[in-house]
Amino acid sequence: EYDPEDYPILLKPIIEGYADVVYGSRFKGISTSMFFWHYLGNKLLSLITNILYNTVLSDMETSYKTFRADIVRNIKINARRFDFEPEITAKILKRGYKVVEVPIRFYGRNYQEGKKITWRDGFSALYTLAKYKFIDD
Repeated sequence: EYDPEDYPILLKPIIEGYADVVYGSRFKGISTSMFFWHYLGNKLLSLITNILYNTVLSDMETSYKTFRADIVRNIKINARRFDFEPEITAKILKRGYKVVEVPIRFYGRNYQEGKKITWRDGFSALYTLAKYKFIDD
């Protein structure tokens, strides 16, 4: 679960003109109840993103992403599952858009509460990051 009070903080860097895209980072804000293996997987995927795309994101897999409209209108998305995050991130970074991270509050869910992502999705994310690094989209 995310906190709706975080929405204005996601818009501020774009409105003030120093970001094209804003990611809400669960690792820079207040975060509770994240499974250890999900934490580790998120950190690993963010590290690989940083290596492949020469950036310093702390939370590539966040679902809090805000974009200028002209950016998303020009990006074709092929993802149908949890590979959305790595696909949109790869395409944004490859195009050279300025991404800023802001802290958000995150209160994790367990599988009984509706969490769906598994370790298999991590392999899909790795493949997606590599694919869009080395092919033209």
